[in-house]
Amino acid sequence: MTTTRKQFTACIIFIITGLLCTSHSNGQVDPKSIVGVWLFDEASGNIARDNSGHGYDADLKDNPAWVEGKFRHALEFQGGSYLEIRNSGQNLPFGGSDPFSITAWVRNQGGGTVIGKFNGGIIGAYILVINDDGTVTFHREVDPWTFTGNKALPDNDFGHVAVTYDGAEMKIYINGEFDSRQDRGPQNTDTVTPVLIGARFTNNAPSDFFNGVLDEVALFNVALTEEQIRDVMDGLSSPKASNPNPEDGALTTDTWTTLSWSPGDSAVSHDVYMGDNFDDVSDGLGDTFQGNQMETSLIVGFPGFPFPDGLVPGKTYYWRIDEVNDADPNSPWKSNVWSFSVPPKTAYFPDPMDGAEFVDLDATLGWTPGFGARLHTVYLGDSFEDVNNATGGIPQAFATYTPASPLESEKVYYWRVDEFDIAETHKGNIWSFTTPGAVGNPQPDNGVVDAQILTILSWTPADTAASSDLYFGTDADAVKNATAASPEYIGNKALASESYDPGKLTLDMTYHWRVDAVYPDKTAKGLVWSFETAGFILVDDFESYNDIDPPDPNSNRIFDKWLDGFGTTTNGALVGNDLPPYAEQTIVHGGAQSMPYFYDNNNKTSEATLTLVYPRDWTEGGTTKLSLWFRGASGNAADRMFVALDGTALVYHADDAATQTSRWTEWIIDLTEFAGADLTNVNSISIGFGTKNSPAAGGTGTMYFDDIRLVR
Repeated sequence: MTTTRKQFTACIIFIITGLLCTSHSNGQVDPKSIVGVWLFDEASGNIARDNSGHGYDADLKDNPAWVEGKFRHALEFQGGSYLEIRNSGQNLPFGGSDPFSITAWVRNQGGGTVIGKFNGGIIGAYILVINDDGTVTFHREVDPWTFTGNKALPDNDFGHVAVTYDGAEMKIYINGEFDSRQDRGPQNTDTVTPVLIGARFTNNAPSDFFNGVLDEVALFNVALTEEQIRDVMDGLSSPKASNPNPEDGALTTDTWTTLSWSPGDSAVSHDVYMGDNFDDVSDGLGDTFQGNQMETSLIVGFPGFPFPDGLVPGKTYYWRIDEVNDADPNSPWKSNVWSFSVPPKTAYFPDPMDGAEFVDLDATLGWTPGFGARLHTVYLGDSFEDVNNATGGIPQAFATYTPASPLESEKVYYWRVDEFDIAETHKGNIWSFTTPGAVGNPQPDNGVVDAQILTILSWTPADTAASSDLYFGTDADAVKNATAASPEYIGNKALASESYDPGKLTLDMTYHWRVDAVYPDKTAKGLVWSFETAGFILVDDFESYNDIDPPDPNSNRIFDKWLDGFGTTTNGALVGNDLPPYAEQTIVHGGAQSMPYFYDNNNKTSEATLTLVYPRDWTEGGTTKLSLWFRGASGNAADRMFVALDGTALVYHADDAATQTSRWTEWIIDLTEFAGADLTNVNSISIGFGTKNSPAAGGTGTMYFDDIRLVR
């Protein structure tokens, strides 16, 4: 039997966490402490939404079942199903002495893992497990590891479990009552392993699956009190509309649809916004307001309703619901902006995908039929112009096509599918692919974003070509149609010379390039590739450093570039690990590596310095700020952090306790704060702790740095 939620007597306004409510005024949870909440009230679909608003949505794996829950709906796990929380590897570590709590309603049918950030045999952090006898085990990755309570949850009936850690003590609560406690110190920090609900990893494979039903699983970044836990037991809810139908990002099957949603718990009526411009819908501009209504559904794309002429094939629509209660001063509650698309009348989703390389010579081509399509006509060839201009093909009923003879190696193919919907024919887009042996392996990769403005182009030539012709520019059509007489023509590249330095590129710009295979008797036109330059200039992302020791000429160790205090008595900085890997490869913000930094300010200061080769001009491209990401630990000494340019232009972090944050944090410094620096000719950057050039009694700590950039 589903439990009806109690009438709310107080509402905690979770500005950051998406407006969640609990029911007692005397046990309120700090709004900022909720990290993630999974109510499982979707009742269908492949995603369990994070109702906290932090975006930690969870993907359903191996079909857990939507069932009746303690409150509304829940998920049932049997024999191998689980959830994987998105973006949780890096962002939900609760490492060191960081406090946290986990709560959940559990219908136990055999026990297993409720939630776990753990990869047995590799790395781990925390696990919440229901044992065979119904007792609860709370594991943190520090000796003596597991901690098991005494009280048992009921079999095949809902019970509530909560575990907390306050930085020194672990506690278990069953049905809102204290069970057991144990002293425990700092644990390992795992910023790699995703958090699973209903399972944990062992050697990278899901294991220890839960058997039973879970409802209202929640994570907090504080140790909840017993009173707060009882408050949470009364039910978590959101005054925001949720569970959109069509699902966010869905494709509809007609030119009309019915919008529906789950109402917020405090809603009396609903303001509906819909349009084809995301920003307008988000801001409620133009004609996006469709009215206020009592119902939680609305037909659109039908005479007498919004969009009476029908939804337009090929268009994406955006919508949102504001929940209204004029008696509540916090009303209205604005939902996320959701979207759905009406399929185009042309064919789409080609297989192989547009621009694919190394397509098998016996490939069968496929596509998704256009809206309302009944017949499909396929054109295939090695000339863009011929395929684009072709007519008179033979229509077919199936959305696949196998060429009459095998494809040829070392070729660029173009193809198009025209769709007939009884009324008219809709000419398709031109798609392309290459077979093995053709020009390929573009660097930067086709479609890459955040390429640096100093980028070298390279490629692999066609297997039997004599040379390559290169074209490059910012206009895709111009590059596609360019000839040797066009300004986009860079020149001919001999074999073994398949690279090109375009010079300093522009920030935030899309570039296009093409490589033609030149044979003794012909030239085969290549695909058009594209890449987008980043909106920043990279100072150091720590990806280039390796574990190769001198005298090997390929050696590029992190502490040979970031010079620290090794061997001195006045500089307490040590960069890099003593043994390989020298750079940090687990606790990273972006990419695969970060810089570990150990500081000791016992009557000294700590400072590590990188001599710059590039960038030296910190004003190029209009950059005005320095951005760097750092992460510390709660046990670090609160010694102030600084960045210095050329050893003298100095900026201190505003918070001395920044060293004690255990989450990746961005520090943005306006370049004008570096007083006296010649920003057009910066020779070095230093990161340090303490008061520069003024040693004093201080402490120690471990920091990590990553993604140092110049931004606009």
